[in-house]
Parts: sequence; C-alpha cells; structure tokens
Amino acid sequence: MSKKPSKGGAPALDMTPMVDLAFLLVTFFMLTASFRMAEPVVVDPPSSIGQVDLPDNHIMVTIDDKGRAFFGISNSTAKMNALREMGKRYNVTFTEAQIIKFSGLPSIGVDLKDLPKYIDLKEDDRKNFQPQKGIPIDTITPNNQLKDWISLGGTEAVRTFEAAKIKAKESNSEFKSEKPRYAIKCASTTKYIYVKEVIKTFTDLKLYQFNLITTLEGGGTVIDPSK
Repeated sequence: MSKKPSKGGAPALDMTPMVDLAFLLVTFFMLTASFRMAEPVVVDPPSSIGQVDLPDNHIMVTIDDKGRAFFGISNSTAKMNALREMGKRYNVTFTEAQIIKFSGLPSIGVDLKDLPKYIDLKEDDRKNFQPQKGIPIDTITPNNQLKDWISLGGTEAVRTFEAAKIKAKESNSEFKSEKPRYAIKCASTTKYIYVKEVIKTFTDLKLYQFNLITTLEGGGTVIDPSK
C-alpha cells in the first residue's frame, strides 16, 4: 500500500499564544511593581580600593557637605515599627496610612515634628521641603533624635531579623538574610567634624562597629570596613 504524498513545506508554529503571554507578564509586572522613591539628598562619597558588599539589611546615616544627617532603614517592617516608637517617645501622632507611606521612603532628614507633613507631600514637593535641616543631633539636650532613630531602628531591625529567622526555621525553609549592619555615608567634601559628631552618636550607644561607604576607584560603590 503506497503512502500519501507529502504536501511539502516546513511545519508552522503559531507564536500568538506566546506573544499574548509575554504581554500579560509585562502588564502584570508594570501594575504590581513599586517604584523606588528618590533620595532626599545625593552625596558623592570619597574613593577607596577596598571592597565589601553591604547587606540588604542595613541602617544608614548619610551626611551631606552641609553637615545635615539623613537616616534610613532598608527593612520596611523595622522602619514602620521604629516610626511608631519614635512617635510615642516624642508625642507625635502618625496615621496608619502615613506609617505605610513612610516605609517606602529611602531616608529622611527632617525633625520628627515636621515628619507627618513631609510624608503627606508628593515626591516632587519633598525635594523642596523646608525646613529640611537634617535629623537633629544635639549631644547636650535630650533632643538627639538621630541617637533615638539609630537606637530604636537598630532594635526593630534585629527583632525583625530574629522573627524572620525563627519563621524560616519552623517552615524548614532556607534563610539567607544577614544581621542588620550599620553604615555611614558622607560626601567627599563633608567636614570631618560633622562625621565625628555622628560617630560619637554611635559610640554613645555602644555601637563600635559600622561601615563607611566609599566609591571604588575606577567606578562602583563599595563599603570600607571600619570599627
């Protein structure tokens, strides 16, 4: 019995479903992704040749060339809890919506009493917010807000880290996160006296190990280990 002759031609593959799936994925990521808000201050750190990676879980103090201090926590849960505790300590009330919105801010450089108004502003308006004099650092009076931010922020960051570690252990899942690390970032033109004031705030809290953020010679950002 003879076979049917082939009609010839290469087999065709319909790509329409794959293209549709690609567009659906792109649409999904566009709708669910959250855009990173801009930093309130941009500094150009000094250069170095050492290189150590800064973990995702960190607490950072940024100092610009005017001596203003900006504070940030990478862990959003710890950041929200720290804000609640700061509000209780300084008798400043924050709504739950403000606390959630605060968790998306990379860092802040305003007095706590001005923070509710700062949070409510649109991102473009925050850049020109006044007074933005940095986090108050007063080593003489009790109004050393930077010290309280570092203390409460560090406590909440450790607490969040330990809770995540226990949860991972209970679910037998891999846990790769590192303990929160402290870091200082300043401009290459920042006067040493400003940096010294921030370092004193760390040491007053008995925090003697932190990292200095520098720029790698030849390009790239690195961490210079410092104790």
